[in-house]
Amino acid sequence: MAKYLIAGTYSVEGAKGLMKEGGASRRAAIEALLSSTGASLDCIYYAFGGKDVYLIVDAPSNEAVAAVALAIGAAGGASVETTVLLTPEQIDAARDLTPQYRPPGG
Repeated sequence: MAKYLIAGTYSVEGAKGLMKEGGASRRAAIEALLSSTGASLDCIYYAFGGKDVYLIVDAPSNEAVAAVALAIGAAGGASVETTVLLTPEQIDAARDLTPQYRPPGG
């Protein structure tokens, strides 16, 4: 399974829901959402700053993570940004490829 970083920002209504239900309850809801797509939660951290919550997720496909992001966005309680995470070994494999590229105008 691939790993993803999902960074979320709560809407006003989402923040009210978090205050009402608490962080552990939201973690359980997130775990259930992920499980429904074959994904799982590696860890969750709440933060202050530009983003309110960070998740590390194990997922079987980009489509599974896209479905999660769409469900969260459609519900209106938060917006998310997703980043695909690569292992050092995956970077080594990328380094060993020899892509052929012609820059614009070249």
